[in-house]
Amino acid sequence: MAKDTSALPLDEAVRAVRVSSRRRQVLDAAVTVMQRTGFHQMSMQALADEAQVSVGLIYKYFGGKEDILLATIVDILDAFRDQLEPAMDAAGTDPIERLAAGFRRFVEIVDENLDAVVLTYRESRTLDQEGRERIKELEVATSTPLHDALEAAIASGIAGDLDVDLTTFDMMMLAHGWALKHWHFASRYTVDQYITAQTRFILRTVLSDRSAAAYRHLTE
Repeated sequence: MAKDTSALPLDEAVRAVRVSSRRRQVLDAAVTVMQRTGFHQMSMQALADEAQVSVGLIYKYFGGKEDILLATIVDILDAFRDQLEPAMDAAGTDPIERLAAGFRRFVEIVDENLDAVVLTYRESRTLDQEGRERIKELEVATSTPLHDALEAAIASGIAGDLDVDLTTFDMMMLAHGWALKHWHFASRYTVDQYITAQTRFILRTVLSDRSAAAYRHLTE
């Protein structure tokens, strides 16, 4: 994710933006190359060619292939972590409206990063123990806003009695499914149609019988 440079002196801000842009350029190229060849077959020269930079410049920002893979996965998880809660806050205080807004933004981010999401599933096992632990921590942070909205819905009596952790995980898997099964669903749904259909499925499971009518605009 791009860092806020507004508080930096002008020359430092320009330098930070340049570094961020170059780093983004390399990570985008890495996703492309790894999708084509897989992580283990990716050479630094192939990555440099795709990014249109020198191999030396890549090593200026990254320690090696494993560092690039971890950065690629962390980048997409950072997007989920940083963007879900603002989207939910914009929906107001109602926990179901927040839940629906969070799920929508989740799928939208997946749609914006289809190849990177697939890569995360395919290559994350390649990371060392420290890298895998960092990914686990970020995944928990990513799910927290959805988890909190579900807990609030249960506490207020809007949602029925359910396993919050399991339901949160199910929502995340449905969001990731847009990338993992995009080859199948893209011919049948636009991303907005997919979000609408899955939101209906989620809320019909989550809402208590007495609350369903109040959210008909989200479930029909």
